[in-house]
Amino acid sequence: MDYTPGISQVAGLLADPGRAAMIWALMDGSARPAGELALLAGLSPSSTSGHLAKLTEGGLLVQETHGRNRYYKLAGPEVGQVVEALASAALAAQPRKPRPIPVSRGTPLALREARTCYDHLAGELAVGLFERMAGAGWLVQDGKQVVVTDLGNAGLSALGIDLGSVGRRRRQLACACPDWSERKPHLGGALGAALLDTCKQAGWLRASNGSRALHVSPEGRRAIGRIAAQADA
Repeated sequence: MDYTPGISQVAGLLADPGRAAMIWALMDGSARPAGELALLAGLSPSSTSGHLAKLTEGGLLVQETHGRNRYYKLAGPEVGQVVEALASAALAAQPRKPRPIPVSRGTPLALREARTCYDHLAGELAVGLFERMAGAGWLVQDGKQVVVTDLGNAGLSALGIDLGSVGRRRRQLACACPDWSERKPHLGGALGAALLDTCKQAGWLRASNGSRALHVSPEGRRAIGRIAAQADA
């Protein structure tokens, strides 16, 4: 099957900055009215109406009616996955020392704090954790390659993560994955997935219905902040 026409259609829809901004504002799985999306994207009501029609006809958005009000949301989680992949690709394509880029005003706060990136943790919480683990000597980074040290092995064992078992999975053990909202790396690979599983099992993080955003409990925020915290001493 030739997927080229479909790819071109989706790329064309997302190529417009206004439409991309509205999709971005819906990345948390929420449903928003046209007026709110217009404000977030900086568009006029008439222009917003036309863009929303194209996104709906193109299969990227669906419309819900509640009384007299119409709301728009992503057509499915795969739309968010495509947008997140494009954001990560754009970050990876930047020069080695790019000028700092502020987070889009339309990016939902919940997504910036904690979300899933494939099967591992991403966002502000994940980037901070990766930095502490590297600073504490748990991890050694060489480009995108990440090596777990003996100190890191001991620290992970204390969290209940068996590095031997994790390493037997048929995938890369650990890597530095670009984080599109923080413009810094977070921990990916099998170890990143194991850490996310540990946080979920402990009740620190909880998935949100229809969204990549993760709910962080107060205890979870404290507990995750203590991991490798000796780096801050």
